[in-house]
Amino acid sequence: MKRVLIVDDEEAVCWSLQRALQREGYHADVAGTAEQGLTQIGRHVYDAIVLDVRLPGMDGLSALAEIRKRRPEAVVIIATAFGSLSTAVRAVEHGAFDYLAKPFDLSAALAVIARATNPPAKIPPSETPHEEAPSEEIVGRSPAMQAVFKRIALVAPTEACVLITGESGTGKELVARAIHRYGTRSSGPYLPIHIAALNPNLTESELFGHVRGAFTGAAQARDGLLALAEGGTVFLDELADVPAGVQVKLLRVLEHREVIPVGGNQARPLNVRVLAATHQDLARCVAEGRFRHDLYFRLNVFEIVLPPLRERIEDIEPLTEHFLRKFAPQSLPLLPDTLRYLQGQPWFGNVRELRNAIEHAAILARGRPLLPEHFPAAARPPGTGADPSEALPQAVRTWLAEQLRLAGSESPHDLYERLLETIEPPLLAEIIRRARGNRWEAARWLGLNRATVRKKLVRHGLAGTTEDAEEETDG
Repeated sequence: MKRVLIVDDEEAVCWSLQRALQREGYHADVAGTAEQGLTQIGRHVYDAIVLDVRLPGMDGLSALAEIRKRRPEAVVIIATAFGSLSTAVRAVEHGAFDYLAKPFDLSAALAVIARATNPPAKIPPSETPHEEAPSEEIVGRSPAMQAVFKRIALVAPTEACVLITGESGTGKELVARAIHRYGTRSSGPYLPIHIAALNPNLTESELFGHVRGAFTGAAQARDGLLALAEGGTVFLDELADVPAGVQVKLLRVLEHREVIPVGGNQARPLNVRVLAATHQDLARCVAEGRFRHDLYFRLNVFEIVLPPLRERIEDIEPLTEHFLRKFAPQSLPLLPDTLRYLQGQPWFGNVRELRNAIEHAAILARGRPLLPEHFPAAARPPGTGADPSEALPQAVRTWLAEQLRLAGSESPHDLYERLLETIEPPLLAEIIRRARGNRWEAARWLGLNRATVRKKLVRHGLAGTTEDAEEETDG
């Protein structure tokens, strides 16, 4: 029988996970502190250890380092409700098998434990962890961002090409910088290259360099941008804009680690790691013949997909606080009404739009708490016209995501009533205003009978918005 140790100070987590493991045929032990867990490890050999980060006394990452010393072969799964990119990276560096963000689904946890115990994994001891990330740390506590953190942590120590995809403003370059910072080339240069900003006629020369006399104006030889990143990392932003002729030479760089300058016939060795990003659907570009399929697969060895901000509204609060600490720390703490306002916006410009909106609001607030009226109007979805109804379905989806977040692990049971409570008051108030307080006219606009409209107005505290003359006609 396979044996698993659960080290967590939350009794409910221990109980539910222990019961689930026992039902799956495991023998499961429980420890409430890291110290107790280390004692158990000294007594028994475990096929897997589930280790929480926040523990009374010794923390989980310190315990992980101690486990590595005592049992280098131990398979450890880190679990935490306080996940950050640096936590994920440190866990991987210390040799953690996997990383679970709380609250985790039991079936997902069991799947990770099954992978960890069959077959047993041999994880080498790690080296000294990096220091805490600088101010450009990626902020996010949603499950989607926890998954991104884990993928960054897994791929950073490798030499693999990484394709980072996502809408504009989601933070693709921050991910690239994080991969470089936590990778083996962190002491080397990091060079971002925005392909769309290069002169289309000179892209090849800009990237690969040229020899003297290669073209008109090439009075002297010059190294390309790729060569400037020797020993480090190149980040190719807006990859889909690479001209077709340049794609062939870029593939050669990746395949043979060498570059031939424009006009030259001698290949030069090149030692760089290539990361790339695009907001376009690169697979569609391949299907349409605008991007080479072999280059696509060579660059897309490992993909990291960044979710749009509107699909992870639980990240809006920590992001807002993060930006306020930079722009106007005196405006903290964030007011509840302001947070609700921000969480209700569509943020089609994603984190970049939120950052700019926070800076705008901080300027207007002049050191006082931020209010909804301090923020600029939300951007329209890309490619839409002036019809506000186009944003209504997205607003409902955003609202639903927030209700599910607040419900946590429980299933909501009154979503329809909650939605009506949200949308009826502003709808009724605006129609009554436009109908000049006339309930007969308002009922006609709404397609409801007058008695129903009267009841709804009373229910939502809007009965006083109708004219006195109207009250007389009701009698």
